[in-house]
Amino acid sequence: MPASPIRKLTPFADKAKRDGKKVYHLNIGQPDIETPEGMLNAIKNIPFKVWAYTASEGTLSYRTKLAAYYNKLNYNITPDQIIVTTGGSEAIIITMMTCLNPGDEVIIPEPFYANYNGFACQSDVVVKPILSHIENGFALPPIAEFEKVITDKTKAVIICNPNNPTGYLYSEEELRALKELCLKYDLYLFSDEAYREFCYDGRTFTSPMHLDGLDDNVVVLDTVSKRYSACGARLGCMITKNKEILSAALKFAQARLSPGMVEQIAGEAAVDTPDEYFTAVNTEYTNRRDILVESLNKMDGVFCPNPGGAFYVVAKLPIDNADKFCQWMLEEFSYDNQTVMMAPATGFYSTKGAGTNEVRMAYVLNTDDLKKAMTCLEEALKVYPGRK
Repeated sequence: MPASPIRKLTPFADKAKRDGKKVYHLNIGQPDIETPEGMLNAIKNIPFKVWAYTASEGTLSYRTKLAAYYNKLNYNITPDQIIVTTGGSEAIIITMMTCLNPGDEVIIPEPFYANYNGFACQSDVVVKPILSHIENGFALPPIAEFEKVITDKTKAVIICNPNNPTGYLYSEEELRALKELCLKYDLYLFSDEAYREFCYDGRTFTSPMHLDGLDDNVVVLDTVSKRYSACGARLGCMITKNKEILSAALKFAQARLSPGMVEQIAGEAAVDTPDEYFTAVNTEYTNRRDILVESLNKMDGVFCPNPGGAFYVVAKLPIDNADKFCQWMLEEFSYDNQTVMMAPATGFYSTKGAGTNEVRMAYVLNTDDLKKAMTCLEEALKVYPGRK
C-alpha cells in the first residue's frame, strides 16, 4: 500500500511549525473558500430525532436532487442511476471492485491522482500508466500509446477531468478519441469529475456522458468535496446507465451499510447553491492560478504550464530530486522564518524515475499568502544544495 505523496511529509511540516516557522501549505487540495451557507444551515437545522441508517444507495430525496443537478448539465440520468458513496474515494473503490477482477488492468494517463494507486491496491487491480508530458501541458497522450499497453486483461481507462495533479482540461476531441478506443476494445471509461466546476478562460467541460453510444461503458465518479469546498463531508457518488454495474455496485454499497444521513442532508441543500457562488469562486481561482503560474515562470530554470482547470499546477524545477527538495524545504530552509510545503510529483507517477524534478502545488491559499510562498520558493531555489 503506497504512502500518500500529499501527506507523507506532514511530520516534517509539523516539526517546522513547532520550531516557529510559518508553513505555506501548497501540498493538499484543501480549499480555503467558505462552504456555501445553505449547506451549513441545513446541518444546523437538522429535524430528525433518530440518527438512522439511510438506504445503501443513498436517500431518494438526495438522489433526486442530484439527478436534477446533473440533468442541467445534459447527463440525462434518473435517480436510480446514482449510488451515493462515502466520498469520491469510495465511489472509485466500489467502481474498481465492481467492474474489475483481481489482476485486471486499468490504463491511467500519468501523472495521476496518487490515491488511484492505493485504490488499485485495495481492489487487487494493476495500473498501467501512459506517460503525458509537461512540455505540452500534460495533454492526453496519443491513442496509439494506449493501444501499446492493451492486453486481454485490460478492462478500463481512468481519466480525471479537469486533472489532478496537472490541472489539464481534456477537450471534447480528446474525449471522442477515448470513446473510440473504449468501443474498439470494449473498455470501461471511469471519469473522475471532482473538479468539473473549475474550468477557466471561458473553456467548456466535456463529460463522457455527453457522448452518444457510450452508455454501457461510462461510470462517472464525483464528490461534493471540491465543488462546495466541503472536503470533510465525505460525500460522493458514482453514476452509470449500465444496469449490470449498478446491480453489482449496490452489493458493495450494502456491504458497507449506508452513506451518512447528515452528509446527505447537507448535500441536498448544496444543490441549491446559487450560480453567483461558483462565479465568485471561479474568479478567485483564476486570479490565484495567474499569480502562481506567472511567478513560477519568472524564476530562473522553472517551467510551469498554464492549466485550464482544477486548482493545481505541476512545475518543473532545477533540482536533483523532488522528494529530497520538498523535505529540505521543511527541515532546513526558511526565509523570514517561512517555508513552503509541496507534494513531490514522483508520487503521482507509476513510471519509475518520472517526475523526479517536478512538484505539484495547489493554489488553495489567498493571493497574499501565495505571493509570499512564491518568494520563499524563489529564495529556496537560489540556495538549495542540489540545484541543477
